[in-house]
Amino acid sequence: MADKKIYLSSPTMHGEEQEFIKEAFDTNWVAPLGPNVNAFEKEMAEYVGIPFACALSAGTAAIHLALRILGVGQGDVVFAPTLTFSATCNPIVYEKATPVFIDSERDTWNMDPEALRRAFEKYPAPKAVIVVHLYGTPAKLDEIMAICQEHGVPLVEDAAESLGSTYKGKHTGTFGRVGIFSFNGNKIITTSGGGMLVSGEEGITRQATFLATQARDPARHYQHSQIGYNYRMSNVTAGIGRGQLLHMEEHKARKKEIYAQYREAFGDIPEISLNPLNPQGDANCWLTVMLIDGKCPVTPGQVMDALEGHNMESRPVWKPMHLQPVFAGEDFITAQAGSQDGRGMPSVAEDIFNRGLCLPSDIKNTPEDMGQIIGIIRKCFGK
Repeated sequence: MADKKIYLSSPTMHGEEQEFIKEAFDTNWVAPLGPNVNAFEKEMAEYVGIPFACALSAGTAAIHLALRILGVGQGDVVFAPTLTFSATCNPIVYEKATPVFIDSERDTWNMDPEALRRAFEKYPAPKAVIVVHLYGTPAKLDEIMAICQEHGVPLVEDAAESLGSTYKGKHTGTFGRVGIFSFNGNKIITTSGGGMLVSGEEGITRQATFLATQARDPARHYQHSQIGYNYRMSNVTAGIGRGQLLHMEEHKARKKEIYAQYREAFGDIPEISLNPLNPQGDANCWLTVMLIDGKCPVTPGQVMDALEGHNMESRPVWKPMHLQPVFAGEDFITAQAGSQDGRGMPSVAEDIFNRGLCLPSDIKNTPEDMGQIIGIIRKCFGK
């Protein structure tokens, strides 16, 4: 009999989701928009502690609208971390702007403030900075915000992976002029697919709502003075989100337990470390990531193969954007000596990519599941 499938991070439903979906069907609100969308926006805004929110079809759509609203256009430069998923950076190109990729720092694996300073020295007038809270760990927001404020450049927070994470007691996604969240199927809560744009400025979310509904002017007939998009969340999927949000803290607590279990289980293997947590924040531990010492003969690929052999899902760390074929030729800024433009020693982001892998972090993992996962990994290291 095949081993039970253990996922990296799959949806966990509770029952309340179905009640909100049934309400949508019973009231015939199955078309886009409706009471669930309005309520989900309100409930999300209250949860993260920000006044305004706009529910959208994807986190990528939220980033795209954020850049559009901030005036990013052809020929503009936008700074973004290199160690992220491509959805962070693709919207820059949607608007015919130019991404400049910023290296990571080792304390949190997020955008390096020193590399960001160097980027401003080379490109003194970017249109925006996008910061990502990788794998749910808050970035060094004090330093990054101070640099952005010094140069008068707006900050966009890609908090797709960090819903529920806080920095100095305040939720990620609420520090920049615009924040975005994702509810993709593997995130800490899901709407099956969807996203949210949040801001402390009502004008930003109002403009996002307008652009996301095909930029239809307020007229009886169909009139459009701007190009818009079909980016709004549906009333059915918003119902899923409402039910999920009721269990947000429960999901976060379980993710943190999984991180702690892995940390304790590998504490006697000096070749293994886990993704670092920012001591000034509280991470949601969306995914636990293992980093293998570079001198160790065991490779991430070998560990992933061992897990896959037992029907257990894992995956590599994000491949840095400056190494992606689609972004070949775009500039990359690092503070690490000898690694500028990928020459010489690997950059911090490349080193993490080369030595890291994401471990099974599904909140439905039983104690038996965790024991099996840990046992397989320990065996890879001769334990």
